[in-house]
Amino acid sequence: MIADGKTLRIERTFQAPAQKVFDAWTSEEVLRRWFYGQPGWETPEAKVDLRVGGAVRIVMRNPDKGEDHGGGGHYTEIDRPARLAFTWTWDRDDEGRETLIEIDFEEAVGATTVRFTHSGLRDEESVRNHEEGWTVCFDNLERTLRAAPPGQ
Repeated sequence: MIADGKTLRIERTFQAPAQKVFDAWTSEEVLRRWFYGQPGWETPEAKVDLRVGGAVRIVMRNPDKGEDHGGGGHYTEIDRPARLAFTWTWDRDDEGRETLIEIDFEEAVGATTVRFTHSGLRDEESVRNHEEGWTVCFDNLERTLRAAPPGQ
């Protein structure tokens, strides 16, 4: 993890082809399996309109408290299976701060390195909070990719 005060960068390698990892970020069904920021949470809503300008929306739920944590944005870049970028705004952000998520996928010998950047965060505390949540998401993604049958 590298952070510069308002930008979070994470690099992670998954034992799966780039197409499968890319698809995990763009399939509503697969997103619901892994996109949540705390252990024990769930993702009841994942909406994807995969085109530049199309919307993405995710709602994570803390079942213990019955709280939803949702957000969304619009795709700014789609280069399957090498790059994906989209804006992101949390529903509960009082400032309505729009951030940018950029993901590069690089495949080598059946493994894919993901270079993830989340920029435009409020401050260093926000970067730390997002680092915690994204680390859980990436752990979830790794388990999902291992468990998914080929082609899903």
